[in-house]
Parts: sequence; C-alpha cells; structure tokens
Amino acid sequence: MSEEQPVLRVLLVDDQALVRLGFRMLLEATGAEDGVEVVGEAGDGATAVRMVSALQPDVVLMDVRMPGVDGIEATRRIVESGSAARVLVLTTFDLDELAFAALRAGASGFLLKDVQPDELVRALRAVAAGDAVLTPRLTRHLLQLAEERLPGPAAGGAEVAVVRPERAQLEQLTPRERDVLVEVAKGLSNAEIAAQLVLSEPTVKGHVGRLLAKLGLRDRVQVVVWAYRAGVSTPDGPAPLRDHGSYRHDRR
Repeated sequence: MSEEQPVLRVLLVDDQALVRLGFRMLLEATGAEDGVEVVGEAGDGATAVRMVSALQPDVVLMDVRMPGVDGIEATRRIVESGSAARVLVLTTFDLDELAFAALRAGASGFLLKDVQPDELVRALRAVAAGDAVLTPRLTRHLLQLAEERLPGPAAGGAEVAVVRPERAQLEQLTPRERDVLVEVAKGLSNAEIAAQLVLSEPTVKGHVGRLLAKLGLRDRVQVVVWAYRAGVSTPDGPAPLRDHGSYRHDRR
C-alpha cells in the first residue's frame, strides 16, 4: 500500500451471506495492497444504516434487492443522516429503474456484480474521493433522459425560446472551471482530468468542489445532467466550445 493512500474502510451489505463472503475475500485479496479494509457486514438495509452510524465507513458496498429495508431506502437514510459515507450500489440486474432510483436516493455509483476485481477497487477509491461511478451506457441514458425533458420544437417546426438558469450559472465559472466541467461531463475521474488538463489531482479536486458549490449540485452525477441542460455536453459527447457564448480559450 502506498504511504500516501489512507486505509479505505468498506461496509458490505447483501442479504446473501455467501455473496458477502465472496466480496470480503475478493477485497482482502485484491484490495489489501491498495489499503482496502472490510470493517463490517450487514444482511439488510436497516442493519446497514445502524452499522454506518456505528462504524463510520468510507464507502458502503450496497446490494439493491433485500428483504425489509432494501438498498435504495437504506441509501436514502444514510445520505439523509448526514453521514460522510459514500454508497456504491452493486446489483445483478442491469435495469435503469434500479440505477436511477439509487442515484436519486443519493448513491455515488452503480455497478454490476460481474465487475472485475481491480475495477471494483478502483471504483471504491473513486467514490471515496468524491467521484461518481457509472457505466457508460447509464451515463448516456442520463443524458438522453435530460434531452427528453427539455422543451422541443413548437408547432410548425419553430424552436421554443428558452432562457435556462444554467446559462447564467455558466457565466459565473472561471475558464479553468469550465475546462474541468467539460471533462466531468464526459464522466472522467479526477485522475483522468488531471492527465487531460495537465494539472495535479488536488487542483482538479478543488475545481470540482467549487463547481459543485457554484452550481448548487450534490455530486458529479448531477453535473452530467446539468452540463447537458447548459449545452456543455450532448448524448454523443461535449458540445463545441463556440456554443458557450463567452467561453474563452484562455487558461487559469
């Protein structure tokens, strides 16, 4: 384990004991050198909420479908409690309604249980660092849903003139913050953005934090949808910079 990397405390939540055992063994084998430590296990959502309060884990690896309090409700309770723990949802079912319900409840990521061990460890680290973890398909669908909810052409083919508050908020961002916004909207992690923009990760993290504060957003998932509404991104990728009005190419 790198001396610079703190131990990442993980709580496993799944109603099947064998599944919990499997993930514990996986993380102990794969995540040991990365400083990942399983601090507890819960077999249902209600127990998970209590254990989060008692153990203060960094990340909760949460199953969705459980008897009693399910993973979505447990996620909502954990987030509303003010806990600093982040929730990464793992499920066997690649269903959009489960993913969106989990994200609305405050989850920071959504992955399938067939994720590769090294990918799971990276996802845990990313979520703990404040990143959102989504499959590319789900990110694209988020943008498509946002597109469906925006006003379309009026009768006769004329475009509806819409003044969106996102445009005014965009003007409040510095050029460098806008650069970071574009990369976040692509679904890139802080490390990937740092490499893309030739910045340090702490610098990127600072820019992301200011973005969330200025835009009044909770997490990077909301940034993806916000960026689409502001015209910064489209379901097929980032929009041309010339479409952003005063968006300048100078750097800060």
